[in-house]
Amino acid sequence: MKDFLKFTLASIVGWFIAGIACVLIGILTLAGFVASVSSETETKVKENSVYVLELDGTVVERFASSPVDKYLGDTQSYIGLDDLLASIRKAKENDRIKGIYVKAGSLACAPATMQALHDALADFKESGKFILAYGDSYQQNTYYIASVADRIIVHPQGSISWSGLRLQTLFLKGLLDKVGVEMQVFRVGSYKAAVEPFVATEMSDANREQIQAYLTEVWQQMVGDVAASRSLTADELNRQADACMEMQPAETYVNNGLADTLLYKDQVLDLLVQQMGVEDEDELETLYTNDMMGVQRNVPKDMSGNIVAVYYASGEIDNHTDGSYQQEGIHAESVISDLRRLRKDENVKAVVLRVNSPGGSAFASEQIWREVTLLKAEKPVVVSMGDFAASGGYYISCAADWIVAEPITLTGSIGIFGMVPNASKLINQTLGVRIETVKTNRLSDMGDLSRPWTDEEKALMQQMVNRGYELFTRRCADGRRLPQDSILAIAEGRVWTGIQAKRLKLVDQLGGIEVAIDEAVKRSGVDAYSIVSYPSSRNMLDRLMEVGTDRYISAHLSAPFEEYYHSFSLLRQLKEADRLQARLPFELTVR
Repeated sequence: MKDFLKFTLASIVGWFIAGIACVLIGILTLAGFVASVSSETETKVKENSVYVLELDGTVVERFASSPVDKYLGDTQSYIGLDDLLASIRKAKENDRIKGIYVKAGSLACAPATMQALHDALADFKESGKFILAYGDSYQQNTYYIASVADRIIVHPQGSISWSGLRLQTLFLKGLLDKVGVEMQVFRVGSYKAAVEPFVATEMSDANREQIQAYLTEVWQQMVGDVAASRSLTADELNRQADACMEMQPAETYVNNGLADTLLYKDQVLDLLVQQMGVEDEDELETLYTNDMMGVQRNVPKDMSGNIVAVYYASGEIDNHTDGSYQQEGIHAESVISDLRRLRKDENVKAVVLRVNSPGGSAFASEQIWREVTLLKAEKPVVVSMGDFAASGGYYISCAADWIVAEPITLTGSIGIFGMVPNASKLINQTLGVRIETVKTNRLSDMGDLSRPWTDEEKALMQQMVNRGYELFTRRCADGRRLPQDSILAIAEGRVWTGIQAKRLKLVDQLGGIEVAIDEAVKRSGVDAYSIVSYPSSRNMLDRLMEVGTDRYISAHLSAPFEEYYHSFSLLRQLKEADRLQARLPFELTVR
């Protein structure tokens, strides 16, 4: 018995020591992995280099990849717009990089992102360097981006998609009726259409009007830019769109001027070697976006300590604390804290607030607006609008000294709504559940999902929405230095493109983030400065800890149903959302 206890104890101790050893080895291995992955070495650019710009994946405002994504099955490829624009800019400045080779793939991005990439390549061409573009199959957006190339090459059996734009809305009222849920809606503005999918079975005339105007403006911009690059007329391009170019033989693209030649991949490589002026492909040096991120810009190091801060506010606006790394969006508490630090930092001489948001919580937007106002009192604040700066996104922008938007940025949507489900039919009839309530006051159970709201409760909620709308329009009027009546005339939730918004004085200037930075520098009054991006990128350990479940589900659910996912997403978030929402009624992704 004594020996049995001795051996048992020895075994337990042995297993305990072995467990500790495994943990230590795991930690050391993880640390080594982190060190090996996170070692950011400078990319040395060799002579006769070409930047291979792969237009593939999903473009987001900023993206820090996690090395464990592939092990979690997250094969969705994300690319940061900031990294792409910086790479194109560095390729223009570096004398050893002779040109850009655009490889057209499957790219998902919103119109303003598409235009920013198009314009960046157009700016690159001013250096006198070449751009070659090749694609087995060009999507409409990749063709638009690549249209500035010196030569557009298509596979002999490839295709170019060119057929115009569409936007579809999924109406859920029929489904909600079947399950016994009624959405009780409170809003201001006939154009505030974010609630339509839940209370109607078809698009309202007002919503159809604003969507048609938006799509028409975006399409005219695309057609105009391609026409200028390809020496075609708008009428010719619209005729080709009506013929659905994707279904036409490849020879058609050369005949009608959309492409220059048809080549196989090996022939494209030969052409690239010839373009670079080298003997063979072995002398050709290629750099991809990941390589370009390690290339240093040709700018002298600033020793003044002056900083022009670029703060990225991207995603939906909410009041949640960002306690989990996979949760992306504009979290009011985090943004307020960050902007406060920038306000108090004496080295920061100006701030560019990069807004890419369809809106969200009206209360969270008001909180951020307050901090932007305080920041503006201390130093210049310039807003750069990305794909969307609408509703709550415009709310947090309107207090800035100067607003810059892309021509096809989606902005405006100045309006407020509230939406509360009435699930009494689902609970009482479908499920056969009965709920009894005991209360002390008449409205103690206001918000109860098991019954419809009373007229008194509806009136109180509508008054709350009206007050929110009055405050929103007043904030816009004060920020834009316009009479409130002028804002009310163009509000009611209506969306505008950047071009339209400039005419309406909702924005000051058209252009990308570089234009906004130049304006901020001018207003700061400093000659020597450094540009620093905020919030700082997460370190590698943070990214390793990011399991990415939410991002995985969202990406893979939204990919096949991207035109309809917005409505499902809003319905999913309804439980946690604030009562008052300042949110865009739709989103457009161009492929």
